[in-house]
Amino acid sequence: MIKIPGGKFLMGSENYYPEEKPVHEVTVDGFYIDKYEVTNADYKKFADETGYITIAERPLDPEEYPTVDPKDLIPGALVFKRTQGPVDLSDYFNWWMWVPGACWKNPKGPESSVNGKEDHPVIHIAYEDAEAYAHWLGKELPTEAEWEFAARGGLEGKNYTWGDEDIQYTKPMANSWQGEFPWQNLIIDEFEGTSPVGSFEPNAYGLYDMAGNVWEWTSDWFVMHLDESAEQYKSCCTPAVNPRVISPDGSFDPNQPQIRIPRKVVKGGSHLCAPNYCLRYRPAARQPQMTDTGMSHIGFRCIFRLK
Repeated sequence: MIKIPGGKFLMGSENYYPEEKPVHEVTVDGFYIDKYEVTNADYKKFADETGYITIAERPLDPEEYPTVDPKDLIPGALVFKRTQGPVDLSDYFNWWMWVPGACWKNPKGPESSVNGKEDHPVIHIAYEDAEAYAHWLGKELPTEAEWEFAARGGLEGKNYTWGDEDIQYTKPMANSWQGEFPWQNLIIDEFEGTSPVGSFEPNAYGLYDMAGNVWEWTSDWFVMHLDESAEQYKSCCTPAVNPRVISPDGSFDPNQPQIRIPRKVVKGGSHLCAPNYCLRYRPAARQPQMTDTGMSHIGFRCIFRLK
């Protein structure tokens, strides 16, 4: 783990997506954070020693999915499938496919495995699965503020973990999508799908893959805008000190009111992020994710708070 000294920083961005606004001053205390994303080898050790079964390996609860045919309530996960050509980017089911039997150890379905990918980030991890692993080690998941502070590496107000310019097409600094998502991947960064952790240069704090590769869970519930006017956004002081969103009440998807599954914030972007669709391999980028859903581009890392 890497010790992060804590301090004051400007959180958020005014330059990209609306949920990143407004920029606001935040202070976080010092903490330790994993140098790398949790890998398949790491998670296998946890699962072998505890017998833990991830959400993707369990049947779905019919009460939580009232519109789903009971015969489809079988274990599985959403897997990315590259399209044959340009598609409507407003419908993510054009590239996400429900695959029965897909889970962290069979990431593309029952016939697949993570053999040879032991050093890749573990995927298909729901929030509960990440939290269970963290607790097993006596660690925690970072708040959104802690994660963003660590990702910035002391670079105040910069767009990326390495500076202000997007150089992914000339000198890739992260595992992201180069080309037209979701059909044309130029693979300039030499990876299609996840990459071994630590394949790219670290940020100024010595942390790897704080941009791209896989999205990472944080412990905060999602609200659209992070500022002191948000009722759920609580801290001990103003400007915000160690803030966190403590209530799930505002996290539900307003576009799917029939689904009452709360959402947490994921950070960092992934290998599927591209300028034409999801320019989110940036510290300020944030996205809601239903807590019961792990996908083939979501992983995590842990922290240990200084007492």
